[in-house]
Amino acid sequence: MAWNDLQVMVVEDHGFQRRIAVRLLAELGVKQVLECADGLHAMEILRLQPVPPDVVLVDLDMPGMDGIECISHIAHEHLARSVVVVSALDPALLNTVQTMARAYGLRVLGSVEKPLTRDKLEAVLNRFDEHAGEDPDDAVEDFTAQDLADALANGEIVAWFQPQVEFANGQVIGAEALARWERPDGSVVRPDLFVPILEREGMANALTDCMLEEACRWKQHWDHGGTRIKMSVNVSAVALADPSSADRYQAIVESHDIKPEEMILEITESTVMTDAARGLGLLARLRLKGFGLSIDDFGTGYSSLAHLSQIPFTELKIDQGFVIGAHAQPRKRAVVEASLDLAHKLGLTTVAEGVESIEDWQMLAEIGCDIAQGYLIGRPVPGSELQAAIGRWRRPVH
Repeated sequence: MAWNDLQVMVVEDHGFQRRIAVRLLAELGVKQVLECADGLHAMEILRLQPVPPDVVLVDLDMPGMDGIECISHIAHEHLARSVVVVSALDPALLNTVQTMARAYGLRVLGSVEKPLTRDKLEAVLNRFDEHAGEDPDDAVEDFTAQDLADALANGEIVAWFQPQVEFANGQVIGAEALARWERPDGSVVRPDLFVPILEREGMANALTDCMLEEACRWKQHWDHGGTRIKMSVNVSAVALADPSSADRYQAIVESHDIKPEEMILEITESTVMTDAARGLGLLARLRLKGFGLSIDDFGTGYSSLAHLSQIPFTELKIDQGFVIGAHAQPRKRAVVEASLDLAHKLGLTTVAEGVESIEDWQMLAEIGCDIAQGYLIGRPVPGSELQAAIGRWRRPVH
């Protein structure tokens, strides 16, 4: 999107700083700007907009409705496509607010510490375009559970793939399969908007099987074309309670002439903490069959370290919330370093999600991360486009 088409709202109680923000936006070519002096006024204006603005810059420390409450309302009422947190407060607080907003399902471009400058503003707004291909579909509220069931049965829910590369040599060694709903009207719906409904309606196992089938089908195709990479597939929480899953997954991969050793099953940390007690047998059987096991979004589930030692994981994926901008934020870097140290002591391969800048790539390489995944390497793409995406990849020089 050209910046002159970008719609931005500035929510800032300090008049001088608000005028500076508006002037800087104008200098960057942003012509459509709304101004509000507090959260309550912002809510009134946002609710009147025929189309939610692209970006809302929200100051945290405001009288009346503070920025944290304002962001909560924006998320719950879907009043903006994305937000930027602006504040002179403790960086740890900025990180907390960003994590909260993402937990609400709101897209967060990042945070900006005051004083606001053109370079800071330009850097964070650039992320809007970087993520444009991953925007949730604007018309996603018009489907039912039956629509989803039909989509699953009709093959509309498919796998897109995001490449993974080694820091050591820049080689693409794997890809993660990510569910997308390709609707007949040409729109694409992200998984966070439909997977919870599938799980609630008892279709989670069918979705996992579908993604595994799709991943294996494409991997077999790429193998025959000379591109041999490992494949990662997300496993639903429901699968941990299904004792037949291990045998079923083995049958699926072997039906495509693929060895379980070439497949990594990703399980979110919160899922593990909730269901590990009854799922340990399944996880052990999956490892016995040769599957790799990855603990996904590590750092977001307040995990017990005992679980990491008891469950036969082979890989640890550091959540993108800690990775993005870690090169410039000491607290984030500390979390990443501690996670890498723990993983390496446990003999686990480490994957950093959300690698989006050369600076973060360089930092992660320096502190010993094994594998990178994120927009710097490539966005999720349909299977037919993955080999071209791999061909475009060039390792950053550092």
